[in-house]
Amino acid sequence: MSTSILIIAHAPLAHALRECALHVFADCGADVAALDVQPQAAPEDSLALAEQLMARLGGSATLVLTDLLGATPCNIAQRLVDGRPARLVAGVNLPMLLRAVNYRAEPLDALVSRALLGGAQGVLQVAMAERTPPIPLPVP
Repeated sequence: MSTSILIIAHAPLAHALRECALHVFADCGADVAALDVQPQAAPEDSLALAEQLMARLGGSATLVLTDLLGATPCNIAQRLVDGRPARLVAGVNLPMLLRAVNYRAEPLDALVSRALLGGAQGVLQVAMAERTPPIPLPVP
């Protein structure tokens, strides 16, 4: 059985990411749901919608992806996953989502690792203008 994926993000990002995933993986529609958190929506109302979506997905495990740590969608997602067979990852991007969709048949903890790696590997500088000096990367 596949791990379900629920995207909770500021409107209209969640649905836009889901549409991109469907563009690449046309068969993922039943496993991927999206909740766009509207600017004026009460968090309790968004949480109720998220619970409905999670129930509709019906998987034994769910990976919840959200956009921004500490923002309303992430806070809703944290409340949603509490006490459930679910994991929450903040900072969703398209490479992360595509990696998660591609490996959704793996166990939840392995899927989280793949999603994190996909998200990190998908962010890189591709080209520089000739006259612009390179920007040094911060040293950890």
